[in-house]
Order: sequence, then C-alpha cells, then structure tokens
Amino acid sequence: MQKFDAIRPFYDAEVNEAIRSSINHPMMKALMSFTFPDVEDSVWKEQLVKTHSIRDFQCNFIYASIQKVLSNTSDGLTTSGFEKLEKNTAYLFISNHRDIILDTSLLNAALFEHGLVMTASAIGDNLVKKSFLKTLSKLNRNFLVQRGLSPRELLQSSKLMAEYIAQLLLRENRSVWIAQREGRTKDGNDATHQGVLKMLAMGSDEKDLMTYFKKVKIVPVSISYEYDPTDALKMPQLMAAANNEIYVKEKNEDFMTLLSGIMGQKKHIHIHVCDVLDKELDVVAAENDNTNKQVQALAQVIDDAILSTYKLWPTNYIAYDLFYKTDKFKDKYTENEKSVFERRLEIKIDEDNPVQLEGFLNMYANPVVNQLKYKDVV
Repeated sequence: MQKFDAIRPFYDAEVNEAIRSSINHPMMKALMSFTFPDVEDSVWKEQLVKTHSIRDFQCNFIYASIQKVLSNTSDGLTTSGFEKLEKNTAYLFISNHRDIILDTSLLNAALFEHGLVMTASAIGDNLVKKSFLKTLSKLNRNFLVQRGLSPRELLQSSKLMAEYIAQLLLRENRSVWIAQREGRTKDGNDATHQGVLKMLAMGSDEKDLMTYFKKVKIVPVSISYEYDPTDALKMPQLMAAANNEIYVKEKNEDFMTLLSGIMGQKKHIHIHVCDVLDKELDVVAAENDNTNKQVQALAQVIDDAILSTYKLWPTNYIAYDLFYKTDKFKDKYTENEKSVFERRLEIKIDEDNPVQLEGFLNMYANPVVNQLKYKDVV
C-alpha cells in the first residue's frame, strides 16, 4: 500500500537489495565484527547475501547482536508474563521507554524465544538521519515517527501512523511496539502521554473507542535496567528543565546516546508484559461519557499496570534512601552495592551541584516512590 511508503519498514521483497547496498558500509562491518568476532568477513557477507526476509535478518543476525550486547554489558535479561500471550496473535505493546534501541530489541528477543509474533516498532526519524541507520532500522521492522512537524503536518502524520498501526495489527497480524510517550523517560517517572493514545485512536473504524482498543489487544510493558547507561547524558536536559530553559540538543547527540545505551553497563535488566487490557476497558467505557475522559482514564490504567509491575533493583532502593536520607530499604541492598552506586555518582555528576544530584538520584528513586502508591514495596 503506497500510502505508507514514507514510514513503513522494508517489504521482504526489498530486503535483499537493501542488504546488498549496505554490505560494505563500515558500520555494517562494525556491527558484524562485534556480533561475530571470530568469523571472517567473507562468511557473514555470504550469509547476508542469502537473506531475503526481515525475519531471517532479525533471527540470524540481530538476535545474535542482542545476545552479544547482553553478555558484554549486562548481568543478564530476565522476563515475566510472556507465558500468558498466545502464539500467532498480534498485540499492541505500550511500553515505558528507557533506551532508544534496546527497549524494543530486547522485547523482540524475548518474543522470539517464546515463539510469539515479533513487533513492528516505532522509531523517531530524528534517530535515523544517517542513511545506513535508516536502512538498518527498516531491516529491523521499524516504522518512522515523523518529528519536528507543523501542527497541520503533525495531524496528517499522526493519522497516517494510526492507520498503519491498525493495518499491521488487524490485517497483517503483526504485533506493534510503541512507547507510552515521545522520547525516553528522563526522571524515572514513567507516564503515558494522552497524545499517544489519541494518535492510536485515529486508526479506529469503530463508533466506540474502547471496542477498538479491545480489538488491538493492548499489553502494557514495563522494562527496567539496574543501571541506566545514559543516566549522566540525561543531566543537561534535566538541568535545563530545572532552570526553565529550552533544551537544545548537540549535533549527533541522539546518535551518541544511542551508542551509549547499547554499549554502556546495565547490570540486570527485566521485562514484564502485563495482561491484555480487557475488562479494564469495559470499566473505562462505563465510567466515562466522552472520548477525552476515556483516553485520560485509559492512560491511568496503563500507568497503573506499568508502575505496579516495574522491577525494582538495589540501585532504586539505594537512591531512595540517599535522597530521602533514610535507611527504610537497607535490607534491599548490600554495603558493597551502595558504595558502587555512590562511586558512580562521584564519577558521573558534580555532587556539589544540588540540581544534578537531585536529578540523578530521582531518576533511580522515583520508580520506588511510584510503586509505593500501589503497595508497600517488597
């Protein structure tokens, strides 16, 4: 369908040509040398030339890259909830957003391991300005979210994306990943932006919005990293916000953040997929008499699911205790874990700057604060 050509990933018929056009790019060599360090270039090139589908590219190359990232930069990925999902079924995964590439890549690795439908995933076009990155993203079944548009263009772009997402979910039986908000969470407060839900609603051909959201099978997802490899990189934006200044990104900042997220140390990572929203949508429809109120209530339902199932790590409890000057959670971490975290603070930020210190600690402490609203954290 040509109407989606500006945003869609490659069709399988286009994959081989795209691979051949990129096979000698230095970034392809860097990716393959990282993934297969003991393999001659001629071997992986020969295998790439034989690749004719996105699935083959993801399963034979990207999955191996992700496993290498996990072994080099983490203490492993754990998952929960995937056993509740049905095979050969498309879901709309709405996720909190911590890392540009890894959030969706790790979800897809887990879906692959569980024999479930992998996702087409939204990515901002600002992140794929380099032609190789755009090709790689389209080979990875990413579709483009167009950024920096005028209000009129944004409306048209949102409608196109909503229709494309509906097409994937309801006609192509393809799962979709989308972040709950534009951009990554900078302060540890994961919150669903109503604008994302309003955009999704534009793809509905139902009179009743909650009927449509039932059809697309919304699954909230919480992903948590023990250490955020881009934590210090988020400081300038938090500083600007604290000073009521408009933050302007440096040239290549997105690309450097992308690389730091992949290659930086994360320790433990956990992904939890929540139950498919169903009865909750009936309650939203019954208790709210207009679309705006329904969207607001649905955002809260998604937030409740993500925040209450977010996996807390020792770093979260340490930051909470340091920020609130308490020892409430001292049984959740060791003295060694605390000293490692404090050393990270020393290295990464200026501890004499109260805005930086508060921003850094809150980034890790806020998930605890949020979970305390649902339960006495255990």
